[in-house]
Amino acid sequence: MELTEPIESINRQLVDHFGIDTSSGQPMFRIVWAPDQFDKRLTHYTDGGILLLHPEVRLLPKYRQWIGEKWILERLVANLNNLELGTEKQSYECIWTFQDRNDNYLPPRFDASKAVVDILYAAEGKKSLRHYIENEDNIETRHARVEKLYAELFGNETPAGDALAYGSGIAVPHNYTAQNEGEKS
Repeated sequence: MELTEPIESINRQLVDHFGIDTSSGQPMFRIVWAPDQFDKRLTHYTDGGILLLHPEVRLLPKYRQWIGEKWILERLVANLNNLELGTEKQSYECIWTFQDRNDNYLPPRFDASKAVVDILYAAEGKKSLRHYIENEDNIETRHARVEKLYAELFGNETPAGDALAYGSGIAVPHNYTAQNEGEKS
């Protein structure tokens, strides 16, 4: 899983742009590897799935069972009514998973993270997305910019291309004919 830039660099840029929580000193946003994240949660079951007589707090995987091996953009939030987390006052919650439309792995990028946070803030009424709008009078210029951005983000994504990239596809040589198959028998 190759990265376009180091995670430490992206997380440092997130702190520089969006700050830290003044009471805990933790970053407001961070990028983490999903399988490495765990929570202390109140649960009614053992690791083996047996129902407990009394619920207990246990260290449980946070994303591994749903997201798999992908990078996640998390936001620090207050736990006002989440009784599952016990006495924890704050926790990090997933706001974005770095994956394509087919749930395939994508490397994390700061510009994508910043766009997600900007959209989140705009939805909350804290920020405007006006700086993303360019003064393009020509519809062809706008269309070309969108096409370029789409190509950068998704590249050559087709079901056949993805199957070959992830090892589940079969490439047929250009000189293959049905006669070649008969000669091997």
